[in-house]
Amino acid sequence: MLVVDKGNEQYNNEFFYPWEAKRTSISYYRIQIRAMHQDKCVGAIVCKLDIHKKMARRGYIAMLAVDENYRKLQIGSSLVKKAIRAMVRGECDEVVLETEITNKPALRLYENLGFLRDKRLFRYYLNGVDALRLKLWLR
Repeated sequence: MLVVDKGNEQYNNEFFYPWEAKRTSISYYRIQIRAMHQDKCVGAIVCKLDIHKKMARRGYIAMLAVDENYRKLQIGSSLVKKAIRAMVRGECDEVVLETEITNKPALRLYENLGFLRDKRLFRYYLNGVDALRLKLWLR
């Protein structure tokens, strides 16, 4: 079981079970991609695509996690690229996410994939750490 616990957020396999989604006339869908090694989930990404400010189709990366023992193998990058491809198929205009300002590996991963720093969110996480909103423009 993949468990992520960074003090401010915790996810386990139950996080991946379907949740109720607000349905509107606009298409909404979620993307869940897992990286498996044999029968073990070693990485996962959870995203959604929705309309932002009644104009742009926005993809949102809610969570990316890779098992500590499987890091530095490009699993995180691969999961993000697959999610972006799914968002492009969904005619997404942009992709956004938040990450801790202190999470240098995450910032490096996303910036290497073309994400830009869009906004600082003060005391965003429960542990009081600031976040950076990152954005990737697709159109």
